Amino acid sequence: MRMSQMYLPTLKETPADAEVTSHKLMLRAGMIRKLGSGIYTYLPLGYKAISNLEEIIKEELNKKGAQELLLPALQPASLWEESGRLENYGPELMRLEDRHAREFCLGPTHEEVITDLVRDEVRSYKELPLNLYQIQTKYRDEVRPRFGVLRGREFIMKDAYSFDADEKGLNESYQQMYDAYCNIFSRCGLEYRPVLADTGTIGGDDSHEFMVLADAGEDIVVYCEECDYAANLELATADSKVIAQDEEAKELKVVDTPEVSTIEDLVTELDLAAHKMIKAVLYQVDEEPVLALVRGDYEINEVKLGNILDVVNLELAAEEVYQKLDTVKGFTGPVKLEEIKIVADELVMEMSNAVSGANKLDQHYLNVNPGRDFKVTTVADIREVKVGEDCIQCGSQLKQTRGIEVGQVFKLGTKYSKALEATFLDQNGKPQPLVMGCYGIGVSRTIAAAIEQNHDEYGIKWPKALAPYNVELLVLGSGEVMEQAEEFYQQLKEEGIEVLLDDRAERAGVKFNDADLIGAPIRVTIGARSLADGKVEVKLRQTGEEFKVEVEEFLAKIESLLTDSIY
Repeated sequence: MRMSQMYLPTLKETPADAEVTSHKLMLRAGMIRKLGSGIYTYLPLGYKAISNLEEIIKEELNKKGAQELLLPALQPASLWEESGRLENYGPELMRLEDRHAREFCLGPTHEEVITDLVRDEVRSYKELPLNLYQIQTKYRDEVRPRFGVLRGREFIMKDAYSFDADEKGLNESYQQMYDAYCNIFSRCGLEYRPVLADTGTIGGDDSHEFMVLADAGEDIVVYCEECDYAANLELATADSKVIAQDEEAKELKVVDTPEVSTIEDLVTELDLAAHKMIKAVLYQVDEEPVLALVRGDYEINEVKLGNILDVVNLELAAEEVYQKLDTVKGFTGPVKLEEIKIVADELVMEMSNAVSGANKLDQHYLNVNPGRDFKVTTVADIREVKVGEDCIQCGSQLKQTRGIEVGQVFKLGTKYSKALEATFLDQNGKPQPLVMGCYGIGVSRTIAAAIEQNHDEYGIKWPKALAPYNVELLVLGSGEVMEQAEEFYQQLKEEGIEVLLDDRAERAGVKFNDADLIGAPIRVTIGARSLADGKVEVKLRQTGEEFKVEVEEFLAKIESLLTDSIY
């Protein structure tokens, strides 16, 4: 493509509302333009990167026997009522009515639609397994769209759905897609980790997220360097050691703690370690109060707690709940708190002579002992894992890093097939619910994640598989210089190499700056001085390495560089 003919509006300055690196560079490099909050237009350069990723996805999924189709983005709300998700999905579901007052939604995902399709077509076990996928725009009414295309209200996604006759078949389909995802993200040149994950509003059993490791990530990945354990912080567990408390149970005692309502303040006020405190947080679940307890040196993991309580979204209790229970926010504790469900972390149950709120303003209990002083409804792991805790697989110390979720795979089981009565006839002629899996990749998000991992202060450093153009020819001059550039341009095009020819009548500084900003893996500078010696200058964007190449060896050298995995 000739830059003189290309729609490529690069920017010298970063727009004020751009926050993370990928957002800044995608705007400056002329890849995207904002239409509204969380809504972006993809310009030619940005769409080429997306198309490259889509081609990789299709190749790897097709190898696994998946078949591409296209489902409607506009979905009848009645389907979501059948599955039970119309209300449970929450305010992120984009809803609308047609002129006849019939309710619809814009698809954030397509479990209901694909199940409805297959239940009317698949009749026998002989038609299974089946794996169908699409690449399509999705819609979610994000409460706070941000970070450009990393969290938008409209985004491009690949979603696939597998249908099997039994759990064994689902496990095989899941592994096939897991392997395909590893191939996809490896081909993209990304540093990533598959991690254990929560299933959220999608539902089902096992799930893995694929995380691109980057500082801009909204998720925290807990991992072990000595084995393959990795999990989203929402689901991570650790082999936490009980802190020895070989004490005789002492008499329960009330102490005055004026204006001391946090664990940090209690540590100072009472001169006791945080692991001697019981942290209590009051929630409201389906209009019922629930008290969650963890040791004072931990935080409550609300995803784990939500899974225990079988709810997707937890709400902190309102002031009237505290009043009804005759307790005080900041001083709430489990002792003598009547008629309430209490969920305690397993480490809490090992505590002795602990400190907890006394349910009175400016008062705490000393010498609280679980079992003696309060009873719990449920004991479970509801704490948030900390750096340095022991790995549950090998005992080594756990670490944390930030990650951008670019894909997730789920074992749905029969959640949707039972709800929508999608059955097949087994070998005995008996109807059975289809066993499903679903598999998503955030296409537009992956492009942004790639930029988060591959950039410097000057611009993007594209991995070659995603690069809109693998080679940029930067022309400094006219006449013989332009003639040589045109010859190179035609040679590369004939070899099927994506090439960008900067033939603009711009100053050299502008061309060099734009080249670094756009980030083609290989930049070739064609100028009168080097050409007089029969050479051109080559720079590799990823490494910064620069060298000269003989004109006669140009094509062979470029082809050699593009086959090198580094570029």
